[in-house]
Amino acid sequence: MITPVIMAGGSGTRLWPLSRLLYPKQFLSLVSDNSMLQETVARLGSLDVTEPVTICNEEHRFIVAEQLRTIGDLGTIVLEPAGRNTAPAIALAANIVANLNAGKDPILLVLAADHAIEDEAEFTQVIEQALPLAEQGKLVTFGIVPKSAHTGYGYIKRGDMLDAGFLVDQFVEKPNGDTAQQYLDSGEYYWNSGMFLFKASRYLEELNALRPDIAAACEASLNNVTKDLDFVRVDKEEFLKCPDESIDYAVMESTKDAVVVPLDAGWNDIGSWSALWEVDKKCANGNAVKGDVILHDTKNCLIHGLSENEGQRLVATVGLEDIVIVDTKDAVMVAHKDKVQEVKQIVETLKAQGRSEFKLHREVYRPWGKYDSIDNGGRYQVKHITVKPGGKLSVQMHHHRAEHWIVVSGTAQVTNGDKTILLTENESTYIPVGVVHALENPGKLPLELIEVQSGSYLGEDDIVRFEDRYGRIDD
Repeated sequence: MITPVIMAGGSGTRLWPLSRLLYPKQFLSLVSDNSMLQETVARLGSLDVTEPVTICNEEHRFIVAEQLRTIGDLGTIVLEPAGRNTAPAIALAANIVANLNAGKDPILLVLAADHAIEDEAEFTQVIEQALPLAEQGKLVTFGIVPKSAHTGYGYIKRGDMLDAGFLVDQFVEKPNGDTAQQYLDSGEYYWNSGMFLFKASRYLEELNALRPDIAAACEASLNNVTKDLDFVRVDKEEFLKCPDESIDYAVMESTKDAVVVPLDAGWNDIGSWSALWEVDKKCANGNAVKGDVILHDTKNCLIHGLSENEGQRLVATVGLEDIVIVDTKDAVMVAHKDKVQEVKQIVETLKAQGRSEFKLHREVYRPWGKYDSIDNGGRYQVKHITVKPGGKLSVQMHHHRAEHWIVVSGTAQVTNGDKTILLTENESTYIPVGVVHALENPGKLPLELIEVQSGSYLGEDDIVRFEDRYGRIDD
């Protein structure tokens, strides 16, 4: 039996403006109607696996839980107090899985939540072929059969053949163009996929031998584990002592038991807009299009417009070639396909200027639903709020703003000071500054309302929470 370990951290800045710090690419629907995370879990359906262990950070925990719940069981969701790279994250998972399977030695299949696989049958077959190697105590990594002299990936050089794979001769950093071409021509190198298969015990043994500091810090952080709703929390103070290190540097480059198994299944890490163009369906002129788009004399472009439920608007192009256009509710990005890796520089500029677009979308997801900031001015802000059936915003108050709620559809149960009332379509209530209030959807259908805020300060940090069913303190 295999236990999948899904690595769902990361910020995905190279896919800005669609991917942002609080809603990165692993939660986006890029290659299908499912998110990348959901696709990762779904492609395990033909393997004999247990429920997954998903590693994510605090800020993404409710998104992970909602997306996993939508497609099936949650499994175990482990929260990292801070990002410490893949070696510590996998150590947490290995220890937790070992504790959940006392007396057994589970095999871990470590996967990134933001990779695309076209040929799922081939993926399944290669995993099954690699399983005997993991059972022998080998630490298996999957090397992608290269299709081009790509300079954006690390490479793995194979050594002698061993069953379905090869002993690892060497891990090499991202090469320049000439070196990458030499690797491709030799046939001895694979792209480093960041996917692994090994026994939990073997990984922990090697980590203890090679990086005892990482192993010790992870073990210490697990001595005070707490369960919080759907999530497993480790000891923050102890985990923050852990060095930041990848599994490649910490273990795979030094162990004598590393094996690479070739994988040729249409793998893509969707690490840039040009990578998404490569896997997208294209028209006869090579254009990959989403949304309401009119093209004239346009070739080999990616145009990603708003969907119908996002308030779709027309995007028109004339005389373009090899261009990427991404339209979101609050930002438009235009780049040449050869320059899309530099989009991260825009993100750094936004961050340096203190602008919210690097972090948040105009539409923000919360455990109770979502809100869309549809208009704002010096002393007012208008939001479209959607509350899921059974969802409830925290019991809270504001020091600087008043709020007016107008129900568009559904039923709202409103706490306004010492009163609790029910509001339905076209009914409203006013909440003065400093009054304790709450909003809940007691119905079976989504609740939609318009919130008009007015006051001297309208920031999200002007919230004093008194009670929250989702355990939030300051997020």
